[in-house]
Formats: sequence, structure tokens, C-alpha cells
Amino acid sequence: MGIRTLKIIITKAHMRHLEDCKVALLQSKLGQEYFASEEKTRSTLTEGITKGEIFVAIDEEGECLGFIWFILKGAFHSFPYLHIIAVKEVFRGLGIGKRMLDFFEEAVFTELSKVFLVVADFNPEAKRLYERLGYRQVGVIPDLYKAGVTEYLMMKERSFTIGGNDLVIRQEKG
Repeated sequence: MGIRTLKIIITKAHMRHLEDCKVALLQSKLGQEYFASEEKTRSTLTEGITKGEIFVAIDEEGECLGFIWFILKGAFHSFPYLHIIAVKEVFRGLGIGKRMLDFFEEAVFTELSKVFLVVADFNPEAKRLYERLGYRQVGVIPDLYKAGVTEYLMMKERSFTIGGNDLVIRQEKG
């Protein structure tokens, strides 16, 4: 038995993807903590799809595996903000979340030098993943979305690989 390569396409979400996105979110730690009702989840995702801010990962059979929601000027009205990323439970651990993060960074780092996200203290695995991918904690925000939950503000700066070395581009004011 050979190794199967999962081919995915990331494309803008449409309302036909709403139910799959809802399932992915409600199966996640984020969804379980912040989206208690299916109606709130549906309403929130409808907003993101309508605004064109949600992208879905689709396999070769057309199944929606998960989604990523980012807001181009969502952090400080200047920088991209990764709002939500979720992969359906049965597809976790296959690199789909990483591929969606790559898509996000490829889309926004062409023009901008930094991206931001927050990750909750109840999700240490996600925080470790972001750190492995080059995000660093730049702030701590207690009780941001929910009393008793601390969010860690994470930032990643655009970098380019030249001859195997990472070169971080910093924009100087002046």
C-alpha cells in the first residue's frame, strides 16, 4: 500500500461551504470555547464569507476540509490579521492547516511586512505550531474575548531565503 498524496486547492469560500466551515469550527478548541451555539457560528461565518475574507481548502473530490479567515487590514488598521483557521477533525495532522497558513502568508507578504494573530491560552498546541512557523509573541491580552481566557498576540515578519539563510526585511522610517 503506497502513500497517498492529498492534493488541495485553496479558494475563496462561497455560501455552499458554510456547513463544512461550521463543522470544522465547532470541532475545534476555538469553536468549543467561543462558539457555543450553531446559530452564532453560522452567523459569524456568513459574515466572513459575504465579506470575501474566508478561503477554503478543497480536496480533489471537491470536499471542503477546512478554512482560513483573514482580514487584510485587521490588525491596527494596517496589517493582515489571521482571524480563524480550522480543519475538520478527520483531516487534522495532514498538513492542511500549514498549507492554509502558507497560502495566507503568500497572499499578504507580497505587499506587507508583518502579519498578526491571537492564540488563546487554552490552545498551547496551536501556539507552539505558530512559533515553529516563525511567529513570535509580542503581547498578552487577558480577557480579550472571554473573561478568564488570555490571548497571546503573535506577529510574523516577512522573510526571504537567500542561499539557505533567512534575511528578515525591516522597513525603516525616514
